[in-house]
Amino acid sequence: MGAGSIRYDALVPARGQWSASLLVRPVLDGEAVEAAFPLNRPEREALPALRLQRWRETTPIATAGNDSLQRTLRRSQEDVGALRIFDPEDPALAAVAAGAPWFMALFGRDSLLTAYMALPVDRSLALGTLRTLARHQGRAIDPVTEEEPGRILHEVRPGVDSGLSLGGGSIYYGTVDATPLFVVLLGEFARWGGERQSVEELLPHADRALAWMEHHGDRDGDGFIEYRRATDRGLQNQGWKDSWDGITFADGRPAEAPIALCEVQGYAYDAFRARAELARWLDDEAGARRWSERASALKTAFNERFWLPERGWYALALDRDKNPVDACASNMGHCLWSGIVDADKAPLVAEHLVSPAMFTGWGVRTLSSAMGAYDPVSYHNGSVWPHDNAFVVAGLMRYGFVASAQRIAEALLEAAEHFGGRLPELFCGFDRGEFPEPVPYPTSCSPQAWASATPVQLVRTLLRFDPELPRGRLWVDPVLPRAFAPLRVEGVALGAGRLSVEVTGAETLVEGVPSGVDLRCEPCLLEDSFPA
Repeated sequence: MGAGSIRYDALVPARGQWSASLLVRPVLDGEAVEAAFPLNRPEREALPALRLQRWRETTPIATAGNDSLQRTLRRSQEDVGALRIFDPEDPALAAVAAGAPWFMALFGRDSLLTAYMALPVDRSLALGTLRTLARHQGRAIDPVTEEEPGRILHEVRPGVDSGLSLGGGSIYYGTVDATPLFVVLLGEFARWGGERQSVEELLPHADRALAWMEHHGDRDGDGFIEYRRATDRGLQNQGWKDSWDGITFADGRPAEAPIALCEVQGYAYDAFRARAELARWLDDEAGARRWSERASALKTAFNERFWLPERGWYALALDRDKNPVDACASNMGHCLWSGIVDADKAPLVAEHLVSPAMFTGWGVRTLSSAMGAYDPVSYHNGSVWPHDNAFVVAGLMRYGFVASAQRIAEALLEAAEHFGGRLPELFCGFDRGEFPEPVPYPTSCSPQAWASATPVQLVRTLLRFDPELPRGRLWVDPVLPRAFAPLRVEGVALGAGRLSVEVTGAETLVEGVPSGVDLRCEPCLLEDSFPA
């Protein structure tokens, strides 16, 4: 054995055999980590294997007439289960690592959005994610790590040498969207029947997050949340498109910080609405009015400042001088999902999202091909991200653009088949007419958390499955494309029970609806969702 190598000298007789097993145990903070797969026990008896087996036994089962859809949904659930990470201080808490191989760690935004999309599969992931992030919620002001009171972290890298981690510490807080998304997920957890006690325990953390949004997040008091890194070691862009060139004008010029992203205003709007609904649930009518009014004011200001009438789309952002960053990008699809878009502007937004400049035939590009920074093999300026498309589809469906939502969902699920049933983090934004198969992105994570949860979110959207258990209501009104029927999903956890949904042609059967819940076989209209 020498430096950086291990050597075995083995003498193997004719027709003989020789084998060796090597157990590698990393050292974290000076202590050796317990082996996940000890050599003295069969692999099936190791703790990770037992956890995955329990996951398989307790998560819903989807049976589809379309073999490709069934394969993709089952691969999706397997990957979400495999990416779970468990808190060593409380092994009962599970969150989701962002992706393999590059991001096997807790990320605020990634874990929150994945837990949101995975609610039909496992509600406990949302609770584990919320509790874990709440424990690390910002308390002090630290420019090096960009920690601020109430802020939700960007990533955790325990045991990483400080020279290799963003901000120089094991926890880095430089993200603008994880904090409002924390409140959004808590609200959705309650809608799915999350335990009242758990919601009440997390509510102070949600209020600290809202305080961050209104003070530290809104740096200049104009009502919008913006970001600017506090250290040159931090991320230059702090939304989900966090590459250095991810936010550009139509002519390709990078925007300069402070930057207020359009989708982040949507997340904030949704967070205010969610907090208002939680207040109603907890009999706090004054709080409900206050947060509803805050949401209404933000929506009005957003549609006045971000809408570009001469273009027919929303600005990607406002730059440091409050100039609209006028690129046509997929981010405005997230604005549809959050509900911040005025109804009269939604048709033009939908039209652009499915235009040839945006829709490749496999999915919606991150950036229109007509923009100056467009590059189909870039990370954020023309590629296709499955999770991004999932929220575009949800947004289109929310505003009633059913055919457009179906078109994108079908394309993305067809793309999954070309990747062996597993959607990667992203793929290249070449047109389907140019390449008969989606072109892989060279360094894409696979499996990746929010890409793995995307098929679940797409099917939920196509089923128009919208629970609101605190008000005793459940909407189910499928618009499943003919190619995906029949479909039966069994064992969806809702409240204290589990239900099944079966779609066969024009007929829908819902079994196991919790007692006291009004099943509505109609779409959940925009104005019905978190009414002001």
